[in-house]
Amino acid sequence: MGKALADAFAPARQVFEEVDAALGERLSDIIWSGPLETLTLTENAQPALMAVSLAAMRVLEREAGVDLVRDATFVAGHSLGEYSALAAAQTFSIGDAARLLRIRGRAMQKAVPVGVGAMAALIGIELGDVEPIAAEAAKVGVCAAANDNGGGQVVLSGEKSAVERAVEIAKSRGVKRAMMLPVSAPFHCPLMQPAAEAMAEALAKVAIKPPMVPLVANVLARAISDPAAIVRSLVEQVTGTVRWRESVLFMVQSGVTTFYEIGAGKVLTGLMKRIADGASASAIGTPDDIARFKAGPG
Repeated sequence: MGKALADAFAPARQVFEEVDAALGERLSDIIWSGPLETLTLTENAQPALMAVSLAAMRVLEREAGVDLVRDATFVAGHSLGEYSALAAAQTFSIGDAARLLRIRGRAMQKAVPVGVGAMAALIGIELGDVEPIAAEAAKVGVCAAANDNGGGQVVLSGEKSAVERAVEIAKSRGVKRAMMLPVSAPFHCPLMQPAAEAMAEALAKVAIKPPMVPLVANVLARAISDPAAIVRSLVEQVTGTVRWRESVLFMVQSGVTTFYEIGAGKVLTGLMKRIADGASASAIGTPDDIARFKAGPG
């Protein structure tokens, strides 16, 4: 992940070096060589994904002439991707983003003992129909919508017994697919309150500037630029729903027709096509992607 970028472009290598320096360890070695079980630890995966996104972004800026202020209307990111978006918009430095995500990952993992929490994906159902299911399941424990991803995909999070109950209810109501997810903690639900408190403390120690272009915040599904509002949204995001579908629709309704997913993978590009099929969406995370972007349409 990100190795080809670092091999091909000095600006990408510089980003990985900045992240390594900020964390005081060679996270880049783990990103490129594993072992997988170490990379997928939440405290490593979060800064790792941010590093790849910012490496690709810096290459676009230095090698392809991208100017965020000139070329973008908004930045946005899904869950931890919100930190990547804010670092790209220079709200805080790449080093600060790496340190914040290391704290966030550790705090989320510590908030709930392993085995107590769980998450589940419901496919072929919209948020409005998931909320009654979550409410019924919540009679046996915490259960809440963690991600409204769009395209009929909603993720639930909470206490294991309640989430399992929600899956049973969903199946009984004819939901196309309902399955437990192999995750290490129940993200984006009230059980994460200790992690939210840790992030409030960590963010208070970081220099935060208004983003170069507005951020469409996960928990608000609208654009914000005020640093205090950004801090509040990042803290609320730890326990709140990632309103990705609404965020995309906000951008579309604001006139955005072209979206770029910067970093590892193409998950958001796929979701985009199901949320707003009239919009153009493409992923940029490899040297080949950079070359295609530089070549332009056709």
